[in-house]
Amino acid sequence: MTTLAAQILAVLPQTQCTRCGYRDCAAYAQAVSTGAAGINQCPPGGEQGIAWLATITGQAVRALNPVHGAETPRSVAFIDEDWCIGCTLCIEACPTDAILGSNKLMHTVIEAYCTGCELCLPVCPVDCIKLENVTKAATGWAAWSRQQADLAQIRYKLNSNRRSKDGGFRLEKPEEKSRMTAAPTGPSLHTDVAIQQQKSAAIEAALARARVKRDTATSAASAHPSEPLHPL
Repeated sequence: MTTLAAQILAVLPQTQCTRCGYRDCAAYAQAVSTGAAGINQCPPGGEQGIAWLATITGQAVRALNPVHGAETPRSVAFIDEDWCIGCTLCIEACPTDAILGSNKLMHTVIEAYCTGCELCLPVCPVDCIKLENVTKAATGWAAWSRQQADLAQIRYKLNSNRRSKDGGFRLEKPEEKSRMTAAPTGPSLHTDVAIQQQKSAAIEAALARARVKRDTATSAASAHPSEPLHPL
């Protein structure tokens, strides 16, 4: 990374949200340093972030490009534990390891580590992840701190290093990992496909159970509208 790119990266919020159109904050910083990306593509950085980038790059301040989103209050994800099916897809999507859980077990979000990137939302098959505004009217850097950005960057680096060593993030049982380690040859396409099929089947089964549970709850609410609805 060039000196200019490093300077740019240092003033980015490190949410790793990809709204700028790049895979992470470092890639965006590199693109800005070469002129491939504008200084106004980071919604979490907002107006203050654009001003800092303008100073570093010598460019004129400009408005945030609406194509990449709007400067909004910071939100934190939370999981409706009554509907979580334990599919682990949100864990795989989280860039800062802010979600705690395991296969077929309930997941929960560690608020202090959540950057509000929203990457977990589209992968949840049962829509049990919601966002909560935690900064009220404060937006951009007024809703975020340098300390939070530094922590997010550290956790993203740890996450990336683990994924690199593991060849991608996959939750495996100890015995499955042992079998893979003992394999005398390289990765097997057949094995990879089989694993994905098993995972897909498990998710589909969990989805079916969730649908039944939700339909039952809806029917109960319709039959007894005046009575409080308790999770099954």
